Formats: sequence, C-alpha cells, structure tokens
Amino acid sequence: MSTPTRTGRWLTICAIAATMGLIGVPAGAAAGGQAPFGAREMAAKAKQHLQQTDAAGKARSAAAAAEGDGGSESDAVQEGADQRAEARTSPGVVAPGAFAAAWAQLKALPQAGGDWNHVTGLPYNSDDPRYRDVSSNSSAGMGKVTGRTAAVAADDQGHVYAGTAGGGVWRSSTGGGRWEPISDKLPTQATGALALDSRGRLWLGTGEANTNSDGYLGAGVFVLAHPEDGEFSARSRVGGAELDSTTIHAIRFGGDRAWAATSKGVWSHSLSDLSGPWTLEFAPNPDYLPGGSLAADPNAPYKNLSSDIAIDPRDPSKVVLAVGWRGGDTYNGFYTKQNGSWQRIAALGDLPADAADVGSVTFARSADGSRYYAIDQSPQQQTSDPNSGLAGIFESKSGSPLGPWTKIADYHQLAASGSGLQAQGDLPGSQSWYDQSLQVDPNNPDHVYAGLEEIFETSDAGTTWKAVGPYWNFNFSCWSIDPTKQTGSCSPTTHPDQHGLAVGSYHGSSYLVAGNDGGVYRRPLVGQTDASGHATDWTSLNDGTIDALQYYSVGIGKDPSGHGVAVNGGLQDNGQSMLRPHDKVMGSNFGGDGGDTLTDPANGCNIAQEYVYLAINVTQNCGVNDGSWTTDPSKATSFSVAPPDNALGGAGARFIAPLGTDLKNGNVWIAGGRNIWVQSQGYAIRSTSAWTSAYDLGAGHVATAVAASGGKVYAAWCGPCNNQGFTRGIAVGNADGTGWQQLTLPADGTDGTVPNRYLQGLTIDPADSTHVYLAVNGFSRHWTEGPGSGLGHVFESHDSGAHWTDISTNLPDVPADSLLVTPNGGLALATDLGVVYRRPNHTDWQRLGALPAVAVDQLKLGPDNRLYAATHGRGLWSMSLNG
Repeated sequence: MSTPTRTGRWLTICAIAATMGLIGVPAGAAAGGQAPFGAREMAAKAKQHLQQTDAAGKARSAAAAAEGDGGSESDAVQEGADQRAEARTSPGVVAPGAFAAAWAQLKALPQAGGDWNHVTGLPYNSDDPRYRDVSSNSSAGMGKVTGRTAAVAADDQGHVYAGTAGGGVWRSSTGGGRWEPISDKLPTQATGALALDSRGRLWLGTGEANTNSDGYLGAGVFVLAHPEDGEFSARSRVGGAELDSTTIHAIRFGGDRAWAATSKGVWSHSLSDLSGPWTLEFAPNPDYLPGGSLAADPNAPYKNLSSDIAIDPRDPSKVVLAVGWRGGDTYNGFYTKQNGSWQRIAALGDLPADAADVGSVTFARSADGSRYYAIDQSPQQQTSDPNSGLAGIFESKSGSPLGPWTKIADYHQLAASGSGLQAQGDLPGSQSWYDQSLQVDPNNPDHVYAGLEEIFETSDAGTTWKAVGPYWNFNFSCWSIDPTKQTGSCSPTTHPDQHGLAVGSYHGSSYLVAGNDGGVYRRPLVGQTDASGHATDWTSLNDGTIDALQYYSVGIGKDPSGHGVAVNGGLQDNGQSMLRPHDKVMGSNFGGDGGDTLTDPANGCNIAQEYVYLAINVTQNCGVNDGSWTTDPSKATSFSVAPPDNALGGAGARFIAPLGTDLKNGNVWIAGGRNIWVQSQGYAIRSTSAWTSAYDLGAGHVATAVAASGGKVYAAWCGPCNNQGFTRGIAVGNADGTGWQQLTLPADGTDGTVPNRYLQGLTIDPADSTHVYLAVNGFSRHWTEGPGSGLGHVFESHDSGAHWTDISTNLPDVPADSLLVTPNGGLALATDLGVVYRRPNHTDWQRLGALPAVAVDQLKLGPDNRLYAATHGRGLWSMSLNG
C-alpha cells in the first residue's frame, strides 16, 4: 500500500512592509476602490498581491518574491487540521474509547467554582462597519457568522437541525434562528453526519470527518426519536462501542438498514431494532482496524476511510460504497457487492473508478428515484493540477448508483458561472477534499444545489450553473468598502466552505439550508438571482442564540472608555471577534484564521492577533476604521509585524504558533517558531525588524508553547511533530539570548517523567521564575500506541525544568491544552473536555464548573478578576474568581 501524503504546502505571507506594514491593491480588485486585505486573502490570493503599485506595495512585493510562491487556502485548512490531530495522537495511534472514558472520569470529579458565564452569546457580525481596517474581511458579504457547521437536516414543520464541528447539535423550530442545543449530554460535541429517517427520527453520527481522519473523534451514532422537542442522551446510542473513536462522514438509509460511512470502514444497522451491534460491511484493510495486526501502525487511521454510500431506492440490495483517503491510496475506489463479497467497480461511465481519481465523494438522489448525483475529488488531480482537485459533478440518469454516470460540471464551467474564485491556483474545487455537499430539490429532479467552497445551482441537470453563493464579494464591481453598507451594492452571500445542504419548509414555504465554516444560512428553494447569477435572498441564521465559535485564544483588557473590559479572541476561519462594553453585536477586526492573541490588560484596544505560521498584526485602537485607508494609506490602523520565521511557512512555525508576554513586562513579547523571537516595543511595534532571535531550536524543530517571566524564557518544541518519528523537547534561556540550554527529557516516557507526547502548555509561577508547570496533550499509554507515550498530563518543576514531577494524580486521562496559576496560588487547566482546578496546597483535581464536552484551547485571567476560557466549538466563557 502507498503511504498517503499529509503535508500541505506552506503559505506565503506577503504582508511585510518596510515602512508602514500596509498592503496595496490586489490585481483584479473591484473597480473604483481598493479591496480590503483580510488575513484569509493573504493566503488565497498571494500571487495577486505581488502586483502592487504603491511604494509600500513594491517593497512588500520584493520581499514576497524572495520568499517564493505561497500555498493555497486549501493547504492551510489541511495543515491546520493535521496539526490539531497530531497534538492529540502523537507519538502513535489512539485506541477506541479514550474520549468516552475521559468524559466519564471528568464527570466523576467533585465540582468546584461557580457557574460559567457565556461571554459570546450574542450575534457576531463579520461585516461590522466599525472594523473596515486593512487586516479585516469586513464587507465581504457574509454577515452574521458562527463556527463550522458540518451537517444540517430539516423537516417540513420548520424544524432545522445544525450539527457543528465542535459545539454539538442545535435545533430551531422556526425555520432557522432561536436555536437551542440538544446534544450537551453526550460525551462528544463533534458532529459528522445528521439524517432524518422516514419515521422522523434524527440520526447523529459523531466525529467530524470533513477535515481529518482523527482530529475530532466521536462516540458512535445516536438517535433521537422525537427531535422536535427531545434531547440526545448517552442512552440513545445505536448499537455498542463498535463506532467509538471514529469519524462519520455520512448516514444513509435503504430498506430496513441504516448505513454509516466511517473512518473505520462502512457499517450497517437495523432500523427496527436499535439495540444490536453494528455490522461491519466492508473495510478494505481490516488488519489496520482496532484489534488487527497493524492497528498500531502510524498509517492505520488512513487505511479504512469511507466517505459515502449510494443505495438504489428501487432495489436496496444494490449499494455502492465510496471508499478512500483524500490524499490517495491504492484501496481508493467504488465498491459494490457481487456474489456475496464487496468488489471494486471497474467502470462507471464518466465517474472515475481508478484509485488515483477517487477521493472524497458525496452522493445525492432525487426524491422520485429518477436521478443520482455525485461530487468526486481526485487525489491525483489535487496533486498535479494547481487550480483544483475537483474531478467533477456527475449524474446518473438511470437513478441507479451503478450508472452509467455522465459528467455535468467541471471546475472550468463552475468558475465561469459567476464564481468569486477567479485566480489561477485558487479555482472552484481547490478544497473539494474538504468542501462537499449535494441536495436535490424534492419536487424537481433536475434542480440541484452543489456545495464546494461556494454554492452552485442548476435547474436543468447541469446544462447551466449559477454561483448563487459566491465565495465573497470583493472581486465584483458591486462591492465597495463603504461603511454605510454591508457589502457595497452586492447582495449578501454565505460564508465560504460548504459542508451540508438540506431542504425544509415552514408555513408552506420551502427553503434551502446551508451549513458551512460560518454557520447556517437559508434561501428560498426556488430563489431569485441577479444578472451575475448570484442569489439576492440569502439570510444568515446565525442570530447569536447558536454559538459554535471555534476559538484558539482569548484576550482581555480594560476598555479605553473606562467602563468594563474589551474581549477579543482568534477563531478558526472566522478571524478575530471584538466585544466591547454595551455591544449588542460582536464585530470582526481581523480576517482569516485567528490564532493566538495578545492583549494589553490596561488597554483592551492594544491587540496583537496572529494569523497562521506567526503572521502577526497589531493595532492600538481595536482595529476601528471606516475604510478610508483605501484612499489614504496613512489612515490604516493595523500593521503587519510578523517575525522572520513566518517567511518559512510550516518549516518556520506551527500553523497556530505560540505567543506570550513576559509576566513582569508586558512590552516584552515572545513568539515561538523555529526560533524563539523576542521584541520589546510592545504594541508600538511597527516592523518585523524589531524581532531578534533569542535562540534557534534547531532544524526541523518548532515551538509548541512559550512562557516568560523576568527575562527567563521556557520554550517547548516538537519535530517531527506527527507520529512518523515524533520527538519533543524543552529549551530554557534568557530573552537577551544568553544562557540557553536544551533540557534532558527521557525519550522512553518512563513513569514519573515527562512523556514523549505533544507539549502544549507552559506557565510560570509569578513569584518564582524557576517554578514552572507543563501541560501535556494526547492520551497516556493506556490509549496511545506509540513509543514513550507514558503517563500523566501535568508536570511541575522547581528548578527551571532540570527535574519534573507528575502532579496529575486523579486528573482524567484527557488531552491538556493550557494552564495558568490563579491569583490565590491554585492551578487551572484547560482540557479537551472542559476545565479542571487544583486548589492551593492540595494535590487533587476538581471539575471547574460544568461545560459541555468541548475542547478548551486556552485560559486567560482578565483585569476584572475573572477566568476566561476559549472553547473550540462553544465560544468564550468566564467565571468569577472572587470568593
């Protein structure tokens, strides 16, 4: 078997200005004005930014040319997902049941603290007119957003169900809006699939499969008999533990069977008796499944992937399985049962059947059974064609999944249909391994919606197409940055990156529901379009009652108004949110993927926000801007100040790289890439030249955590960072570049010593810089098959890391993400399943409050004496530390 390639190309960040940190006019920008420069555009449109005419732009173009060409947004999504998975699985493969066991352990802990306060329970407007600065995507046309929605379902009574990547399942009873969570009692909030069966039951497949084979694992399949008013519970799981610790891409129904396409093959279950175990229908490489002879192989998670199932509605015994890894493998292909065994299909007409051209696949059939449709991503094309990995959209006019299939669209045709993606290297389908969804109009088998990065519609079975949900509006002549308008004279669009489509109705009106990286949107099923083919009737359903925002970080500072605090945070694909006192709506002052963030506790408008690979922007007014920088560059209030490692992309830093300030001097910043970078200008920094390298971690090594106090710096690192030879370490030295040394950590993860796993968090005792704590990600050797995986998640040193003590005691065996010392001397720890706390002068851990089973990526203390938690799927929360 071939070894799948999982390393994305790195991104060029051509945002370094020698004089002002500004970005000039992208080639192809809308006539009559300058396109705003959000961080997402930095990646997706790198080549366009080389064609700049102003003096600052020429300086940056030369710098970018010296760095070389950048990768695409597709590479960024893939790399971010892979790296998040690496932190939780390295040095090996995680066995089934790990998260379920950890959740049970966490719930058994005694509870401490008060209640968590939901900070981000209000709308988040990505087009907020207050923030039209140079680094924002405001005015793109996406409107109100929330976190990634992986699946949607809808009925004809106004009930809409949204399954989010990390925030669970939500229900609306009004056709969208007024949402309520209905899966908080489950041991996982990662959604892979949602489906309503003929009895009206809602099936939930947990474990998101869009981004990675093992990044957001689930706990199986659950069924809600009365979804219109009930909630999922652990007792509603279908079968036993067969699908524990899998991802589930699709659930389909045929005859009396439910079928599940999972990361461990294709399984089926009776629809009438939900108590029995799931039946494994097909796994192309069963030796790699749990319990198999190769289960511990580093490539095991990639050897039995399936993406969808197509069932002939007229003969449920005729089933086609779409099986394969998006990066390509010899087992990729379509399979059907012949003479009692599953066999690869040799030919299906235009639909590719060769292993090299079958990757991620999505099927959809018409309600009358007369049509089948499919989207196929080609691993070979993904590698060889820089423009797109989309093999095409296909139709079976016979209504049978066995075809024959005819191609009805390719990426050239879709690009010409009004797409917002027109740059070479970034055409429709470039992310088709990640973005796929299909929906057929129940009343018209020729009327089809296809979701890729954008949403496309055909009313004639593919003869013609319209880009009814373009990527964004920046490239269109109707766009302007005018803060009195949402998106110029353009109609609002959806957020990019489509993962789910469904048709529902309410009070007799039928509509399409779309789930994507920005949440949930709706339009009439048969809607209106303008002359360019863009829909004029999209409505964002992200009204603030649904909060699935996926935060990497949080920052808190006193608001300059003198009333309360300003709170910001970096988000997966939704920039940085900005919430100030008395706001009724949050705004977005930075675009793209918002990584780590630094915020001045004394002035919450002094902010440094990371994009990816240490691309850092800084503002000293919260990013407030009316867009006048487009005609007068001196009016920009955000500045690019990336450390030099940013130019190396993935070789120079992690996708979400660590940032920190010195506990004793907030003007001293530490940034971790291959080098440990230091700058002492605080938020007044305006140039990349302000950074100096305090220490080179060495070739192939990149920082995973940093901490500093009184000039003493600790830096954890990995390299390689995946399970192909994983190594880790800790370096300690001074911010001025003196006294650096690599600590000696045993490679075998001997009991009581720091395990050979991903070192995620460091925090220093404010009273003693030699007293330091370490948070370790992943699972112990009870669950992780890998060299030196060891035991424990929290370690303490009293001698600058020379010796470490495991202080995990009764801590659940769950990935640890961030930790901090509380003002009373306690220790708060963020984990993948919530927050735990160790009281001063105690050794045992308690559960802090009661959050759902959601990953908490970061903890920060606010100047208001509150503890803030950045969750990766349920927004920001805070808890008072008084009393």
